[in-house]
Amino acid sequence: MSILINKDTKVVVQGITGRQGSFHAERMIEYGTQVVAGVRPGKGGEWVLDGKVPVFDSVKIAKETTGANTSLVMVPARFAPDAMLEAADAGIPLIICLTEHIPVQDMMRVRSYLDQKGVRLVGPNCPGVQTPGECNIGIIPGDIAIPGNVGVVSRSGTLTYEVLYALKNVGIGASTCVGIGGDPINGTNFIDVLQMFQDDPGTDKVVLIGEIGGTDEEKAAQYIADNMNKPVFAFIAGKTAPPGKRMGHAGAIVEGGAGTAEDKIKALQAAGVQVADHPEQIAELIKG
Repeated sequence: MSILINKDTKVVVQGITGRQGSFHAERMIEYGTQVVAGVRPGKGGEWVLDGKVPVFDSVKIAKETTGANTSLVMVPARFAPDAMLEAADAGIPLIICLTEHIPVQDMMRVRSYLDQKGVRLVGPNCPGVQTPGECNIGIIPGDIAIPGNVGVVSRSGTLTYEVLYALKNVGIGASTCVGIGGDPINGTNFIDVLQMFQDDPGTDKVVLIGEIGGTDEEKAAQYIADNMNKPVFAFIAGKTAPPGKRMGHAGAIVEGGAGTAEDKIKALQAAGVQVADHPEQIAELIKG
């Protein structure tokens, strides 16, 4: 089985007429993902990707016409908050937002509204979600993972790819991979995904990929200790990062004596998690 997405997921791409939107929508279709619609105001009635996908003026019309149940947001940062709100108002239950550089204040407003609507948001500033062999929504390369029983949740896009590929190279597959993004305000956190993996009969083991900044990994460690009976493996990036210096992601900064890699590793190990020294070692630990 899987979490969040599967072969029956129907995707509407907001921003499909843009260069990035069209490129990645094409890759998703090649993977087998059901991209049933695109949205671009003023472009309704057109078809894109060699006539494969119809374009609509609004998410509401796209959903009513095609039955889309998931939105992929690939629009510039200044338009992304309204795009997510539009998808929520249209009744889309799952929104995956790849857009980066969305102001924190805007995301606070969006997150509050989506919570009121009962809408699940993955992202922003994330690589997306992939259920290998069934559905790929976002920019996770389609050829780096094989179907299996290991659930993967990560704050880092590139480390996600590295771990998935390392697993594939030793014959280990993934049930679902969820890139939650590294922004300070996001829609889905480690605990949300860990709970889904714990409840998923198709997931037997879990990989958590974290990084410096914030206390999400420490909270996840406590959740693992209290609620999970499936083995969890982890890697924490940023062990050599200097305190007070922002490293990559908007949330990857150590402040006020909290959020160091050392603290996160200690918390995870105390919860019984096997923590790798480098990303590729996760495959070795799982294989035993």
